[in-house]
Amino acid sequence: MKEAAIKAGNTHSGALALFVLMLVSIFNYLDRTIISILQVPIKRELLLSDAQLGLMTGLAFALFYSTLGVPVARLADRFSRKYVIAASLFLWSAMTALSGFSTGFATLVFFRIGVALGEAGSIPASHSVIADCYPPDRRATAIGIWGLALPIGVMLGYLSGGWLAQAIDWRAALWIIGGIGVLLVPIVLYFLHEPPRGRFETTAVPEAPPWRDALAVMLRQKSLLMLFAGGALNNFVLSMALNWNAPFYARVHAMALGDVATALALMTGIGGGVGIFLGGWLTDRIGVTDARRRPQLTGWAMIAVVPAALIQFLTDSAQVSLVAGGVAVMLLFFYYSPIIAMTQSLVPASMRAFTSSILLLTVNIVGLGLGPWLTGILSDMLGGDAQGLRYAMTSLSLLGIAAGGCFLLASRWYREDILK
Repeated sequence: MKEAAIKAGNTHSGALALFVLMLVSIFNYLDRTIISILQVPIKRELLLSDAQLGLMTGLAFALFYSTLGVPVARLADRFSRKYVIAASLFLWSAMTALSGFSTGFATLVFFRIGVALGEAGSIPASHSVIADCYPPDRRATAIGIWGLALPIGVMLGYLSGGWLAQAIDWRAALWIIGGIGVLLVPIVLYFLHEPPRGRFETTAVPEAPPWRDALAVMLRQKSLLMLFAGGALNNFVLSMALNWNAPFYARVHAMALGDVATALALMTGIGGGVGIFLGGWLTDRIGVTDARRRPQLTGWAMIAVVPAALIQFLTDSAQVSLVAGGVAVMLLFFYYSPIIAMTQSLVPASMRAFTSSILLLTVNIVGLGLGPWLTGILSDMLGGDAQGLRYAMTSLSLLGIAAGGCFLLASRWYREDILK
């Protein structure tokens, strides 16, 4: 009876922590996505090029988001993860609101860098908390549930940004969404109770190792390196789609901003949600008998992105394009839960937040940083019009094949690396 009561209490506290972390993450992706749908009025008012839009939403954001995540993750491995998460939420929400006062490209980039600085601390700390709330055989499913915040946040970002911009203006959309995020901070501080660090480890958890030693542990694992490479390439295609789908449908299919917002919200919310949940749920089940099946399944999902994306970008039918885009988004999001669960299982508990920060650094510098920016550059080179954007997105979506290949290679060493 006593053990059952303790287990029930642990389940309840884990579920509450998961819910709070999911709420925080929703605003993380909402604040990041809203600027994507607002590219249409921002480009018109501030007279920006596609390359400038790609730099603002991609490389400028990713450089600071990814690099600052490493030192903040080191703090999360040593001190209270709850306060790291709450402080991060306050900073990025405040900077989102301030973005509404931008007067040109320079000020807009400055405030978006502020958003990046805030968001840098939330994800690695959240990964660490979840890993201590759920045992390894339930971890990918838990991360899959938490990961639903990504498509929900993106969906709300498209909807709120598109309709607020159309009803009022793009500046008001940033003020409103940023202000709501600030009001969420005391809720996080009150309800989030983090579990003991290394709760499910069979041996005592040592102190976090020096960063050089932690990197050495990671570099010795071939499967981890291939997961990082595949995740970076997949995120390149995903970030390209999330940042440029709105301009694509506005230019190529002449859809109104409100209609684009609704369509992309449904595409990302439904497609992304199904992809993230299935990725986590199937990974936990398919890897029971053979751990190598986990990266293999994800790799084939990445490769399947390519035919769906080609249909999305090349068809002349808006309806067919949206359906194909929903399939592509589902497959692009499939990797989200597995890559986090697999990397968390490959390293000791004392360096999980640090490992997540290095994963985010790699994935986001290549994916979030270069994906939107290089798409904008290629679009400008091809004319900067509807067809230029169409063929830029079509050609870069082929990287999905390389992404899947990296995960298939990772499966060769994954089972052995877990046992080290």
